[in-house]
Amino acid sequence: MKYFIASDIHGSEYYCKKMIESYEKENADKLVLLGDILYHGPRNDLPKDYAPKKVIELLNPLKNKILAVRGNCDTEVDQMVLSFPILADYAIISEGRRMIYLTHGHNFNENNLPPLADGNILLHGHTHVPKCVEHEKYIYMNPGSVSIPKEESHHGYMILENSTFIWKDFEGNVIKEYR
Repeated sequence: MKYFIASDIHGSEYYCKKMIESYEKENADKLVLLGDILYHGPRNDLPKDYAPKKVIELLNPLKNKILAVRGNCDTEVDQMVLSFPILADYAIISEGRRMIYLTHGHNFNENNLPPLADGNILLHGHTHVPKCVEHEKYIYMNPGSVSIPKEESHHGYMILENSTFIWKDFEGNVIKEYR
């Protein structure tokens, strides 16, 4: 299974198109969205080409390929217009012997851990900063942001395939790799 993992689209039609183009080039099986899909949020500036209705039109045809969790900017109103579930606070996938706990990051994060066993991975967005931090008992990862990267990071996503995580920008450049 090849996962394309992205977070924090924040209603940007421009970057949602780039994300979908990259998803198709990667030929991934699943598009994992770690929240904040339509709304930009009160702490963020408007992203390039802010057009939530266009983002809806772009994502709904992919409904059978998407696994999404709820971000702090996602609401029941958003669920009314999106054809795939977005209101789960977390999801769990397994990769080999590891459990990967998917969440947005506003509730569960490095400062407030979900139930993790030794060696598990906490994977969330929310901060808009790509990360890979090995802690004593778990690993924290973040794909960064599709539309509003912070701390001078790139617009991008993450691929998970064969127990390898790869962070990429929308030009396809590999930024980081973790096995």
